[in-house]
Amino acid sequence: MGIFDFLSGQFIDVIHWTDDTRDTLVWRFERQGHEIKYGAKLTVREGQSAVFVHEGQLADVFTPGLYMLETNNMPILTTLQHWDHGFKSPFKSEIYFVNTTRYQDLKWGTKNPIICRDPEFGPVRLRAFGTYTIRVTDPGKFMREIVGTDGEFTTDEISYQIRNIIVSKFTQTIASSGIPVLDMAANTTELGKLIAGQVSPQLAEYGLEMPAFFVENISLPEAVEAMLDKRTSMGIIGDLGQYTQFATAEALQTGAANPGGGGAMTAGLGAGLGMAMAGQMANQSGPWGAASAPPPPPPMEKVWHTAANGVSDGPFSRADLGKKAADGALDRDTMVWTAGLDGWKKAGDIDELAQLFTVMPPPPPPPA
Repeated sequence: MGIFDFLSGQFIDVIHWTDDTRDTLVWRFERQGHEIKYGAKLTVREGQSAVFVHEGQLADVFTPGLYMLETNNMPILTTLQHWDHGFKSPFKSEIYFVNTTRYQDLKWGTKNPIICRDPEFGPVRLRAFGTYTIRVTDPGKFMREIVGTDGEFTTDEISYQIRNIIVSKFTQTIASSGIPVLDMAANTTELGKLIAGQVSPQLAEYGLEMPAFFVENISLPEAVEAMLDKRTSMGIIGDLGQYTQFATAEALQTGAANPGGGGAMTAGLGAGLGMAMAGQMANQSGPWGAASAPPPPPPMEKVWHTAANGVSDGPFSRADLGKKAADGALDRDTMVWTAGLDGWKKAGDIDELAQLFTVMPPPPPPPA
C-alpha cells in the first residue's frame, strides 16, 4: 500500500450509529486503538447524543447534527498531529452514542405485599403492578453515574434498580395517602402522577427522567377478596326478611313440582334455609337474641290430591277428605298424594287418612 493510499485512509472516517434493538441505551463506537482521525465526520441523529471521552475524561457532548472533528473545534490531539509516531497516536479517544428516546412499557411490581392501614377495613395487605417510561436527559451524567466504560448498556441493566426505587416510593405513598382500598381504583391516575413526582428527583441524579408512570392494578389477598364478594352479595340481597320469605316459597314450589324422592328433600332444605335465616334475624334484633325473637310460625297443613280414572283432583285439606269419606266419594282404595310421598298411594295405607274410614269404635277393654 502506497503512502497516498495510507494518507487517504486517515482522512476518510465516518462515525455514526443506527440501532434496531429497542433496548440499547448506550453503544460505544468501536475503532482499532480507539483513534479518532483528523477531520472525521460525526453524525448524530435525532433521538441520540454522542459523548466524546478523551484520555479517560469526558470531553464533550454532541447533540443531533453533523460535525467535523478537527483540532480547531475539538479539545483533543488527532493521529495526523503525530507524524513522529507514524500515525499511531498515543492518545486514546472514545465516542459513546446515547439513545435519548423514550423507553416505554417497562414493568414494575411489588414482590411482597405492602401492609398499610385502611380507614374502613383496618390493616390490609396490598399488591400492585404497572408500567413506566424512562428517558436519558443528561447523557454526560448518565455516563459518569451509571454506564462507566460499558460498551453496550441496555435497559435490563438498570431496570432492576429503577423498580426498587419505584416500589420504595410506592410503599411510602400508599401508606401515607389515607385513600380507602375501595377507592384506589378510581385514583390510579393521581397515584401514578404522585409516585412519578417522587421518583423523578432520584432518577435525575442518574441523568434520567420518568415521563410516564402507570398503576395498572392494586389487589388484596384472595381471602379478603372472597369476603368482599360475600359482602357485596349481602348488599344485593337487600331486606333479609323478604329474602327469607322468597327463598322459602321457592323451595316449597320446587318440592310440589317434583313429586319424586327429591321433592321432600328440596322442601326440607328450603324450610331449613328459611328457619336458619329467620334465626339470624332474631339474633340481630337485640343483644339477647331469643328474648326479642318472634314466636315460630305454626306448622303448615298438608294438602292432598286424589286420582281416579287417570285424572287428578285437588288440592284438598284433611277436613275436605273427611267430608268426602263421609259422603262415600273417598274410600280406602282411592289413590292420594301429598308433598313428601314417594308416588301415589291408597288412602287406607296412610295412617293419618286411615282414621277417616273407621266407622265403628274399637271393642271395649276387658273388665278389670
